[in-house]
Amino acid sequence: MGSVVVRHGRVIGEGAEATRGRLDPSAHAEVEAIREACRAAGSLDLSCATLYTTVEPCFLCDFVIRTSRIERVVVGTDAGEVGSLGSKYPLLADPSFRCWGPPPKVATGVLEEESRAPLEGADAIHPPPGEPHGRHTALRARSGPPPAPVRSHSPGP
Repeated sequence: MGSVVVRHGRVIGEGAEATRGRLDPSAHAEVEAIREACRAAGSLDLSCATLYTTVEPCFLCDFVIRTSRIERVVVGTDAGEVGSLGSKYPLLADPSFRCWGPPPKVATGVLEEESRAPLEGADAIHPPPGEPHGRHTALRARSGPPPAPVRSHSPGP
């Protein structure tokens, strides 16, 4: 799984899933890309930035996205019950978490087939019983202007 942060048409952060390789449960692709982007920007405020990610962010990533004030999130494929949009806890779009910063605009289903293909059989999104983190497949997200979104999620009540 992979993510990139783009600001003013320039990639300022890239990340690939590294939880198992680093034995770091917080080394999600989105978090890695945002860490690099914050260093490049010299700030924790990534206003005007877009995060492109192959798989729907989880709850940990929601916090990082919201507190860094990422303005837009473009998602390739869903993450089921652990995703921030498809679960019963849509934290990424919930405006009631005011201390987290504003919810970003979200487009989902962008390059969905291409984003899902490397995950097929990898148990990356839904690990088998007894395997808490599943196998993770690294995939670099594509940068540049995205195709038109298939579905959009606007922040709201």
